[in-house]
Amino acid sequence: MLSYRHAFHAGNFADVFKHVLLVHLIRALQRKDKPFCVLDTHAGAGHYDLDSPPAQKNREFAGGIGRLWNQSRLSPELADYVERVQASNPDSRLLYYPGSPRIARALLRPGDRLMLTELHPTEHAALKAEFAGDRQVAVHHQDGYAALKALLPPPERRGLVLLDPAYELKDEFDRLIEAVQVIHRRWTGGVIALWYPILDRAPSLRWQRTLQKLAIPAILCAELGLYPYDAPLGLHGAGMILINPPWKLDETLGRLLPELLQRLRVGDHGQTRLEWLTPAP
Repeated sequence: MLSYRHAFHAGNFADVFKHVLLVHLIRALQRKDKPFCVLDTHAGAGHYDLDSPPAQKNREFAGGIGRLWNQSRLSPELADYVERVQASNPDSRLLYYPGSPRIARALLRPGDRLMLTELHPTEHAALKAEFAGDRQVAVHHQDGYAALKALLPPPERRGLVLLDPAYELKDEFDRLIEAVQVIHRRWTGGVIALWYPILDRAPSLRWQRTLQKLAIPAILCAELGLYPYDAPLGLHGAGMILINPPWKLDETLGRLLPELLQRLRVGDHGQTRLEWLTPAP
C-alpha cells in the first residue's frame, strides 16, 4: 500500500516529538570530529507547504509546531528544533515545515552524509528535486527495509538510522523487528531510532516485549501521549525506541518530555513515559 501522504500530518505534535529527538541525536553525533552518516528509510517529500490543501484539511500543524512557534523561554533542545523550522521560514511566518530529511541535512557538517530512501513515486520525485545536485545527500527510490542490507554499514562507521514507516500494514511492527536485527547485525555501533504512533495501545506494547527478547543491550523507550489511551480511535500519542542511544540521553529526555507535554497538551490530559527496555552495558 502506498496511500499514506505525510502532507496531511506535517508539523503535528507527533512530528514535533520525532524531530526534537532527531535534532538532539544528530547534535550528539557532532560531538566527535569524525564524520557520520544518517540513513532515513522512509524519508517522505523532504519539506511541506502548510498552505497546501492537504495540510489545511485538518490543520494538524496548529496543534504541533504552531504551539511552539512564538513561544519564549524554551529549553535549549526545543529552541534548537524550532530554529531548524524557522530556517525554512525566513520571513518569520509559519508557511513551511521541514521533514526529517531537510532537518538532518541542515545539521550535516562538510564531511557527513545523508542517505534517503522513499518508495512512493510522488514523494520520491519531490525528494529527488529537493536535493538535486547535493553531493552530501543520496536519494534512493526503493523500499527502506530492503535498502538496509545494501546501504549498511556505511564507510563512516558512525551514525544513525531513522525508521519512520507509515504503519499502513498490519505486520509493520514485525518488519521493524526484522529491521532491527539486520541493522544490529551489520552495524552494531550505529544508533537506531524507531518512531511509532500510539493508536491502539496494545500493538506497541507487544512489540516492545518482543524487542526485549532480542538480547540487544541499551534499548530506551520514550513516549509522549496527549490523549487518553483508552479514548476512541485516533492518534493518542507517539513514541520512539532508541537503540544504542547517546550517553545521558535518558537524563535529557527526563526533563524534555515533560516540557513537551506541558507545551503541547490539550486540557488536563497527557502523559509521558521514559523506560529502559534493556539496560545499557
